[in-house]
Amino acid sequence: MSPTEQVLSLRRAGKHEEACSLAVSLVAQFPGDAELQYQAACVHDFLGREAQAVPFYLAALSGSLSAEHLRSAYLGLGSTYRALGQYSEAERTLREGLARFPEAAELKVFLAMALHNLGQSKQAVELLLTVLAESSGDVQIQSYREAILFYAQDVERSWPDAA
Repeated sequence: MSPTEQVLSLRRAGKHEEACSLAVSLVAQFPGDAELQYQAACVHDFLGREAQAVPFYLAALSGSLSAEHLRSAYLGLGSTYRALGQYSEAERTLREGLARFPEAAELKVFLAMALHNLGQSKQAVELLLTVLAESSGDVQIQSYREAILFYAQDVERSWPDAA
């Protein structure tokens, strides 16, 4: 069983503290293993140890991750920075992730939260409206899809003379 599989096995069994200890130990032995760094970051995040997760996310992102884990690592690090109140870092990280995965609705949602935290609520709402219109399966939302996407271009715009 690979080091990553060992950590995953413990996580799947609900033994998160053990998985965390093992991950830290294995990362020390295999510092170049990006997948192992990613697992260490995830288990720290799961345990509410966001600040401790950051260096593992950074190491994972600097290595070679599967596309699925790379996308998730951008989200994890961006979300972690946001949770730590490091909103500019969150925005930067989530934008980097979106540059690589432009279709990633989950990255857009977390970016919207970071933008709100940075006082850019207009942009946040516009981004959320776009994600909603593009990803919702709700029949009523889809019936207004074009209108929602139109308003998402400038949510503050109004037409007072239209009445």
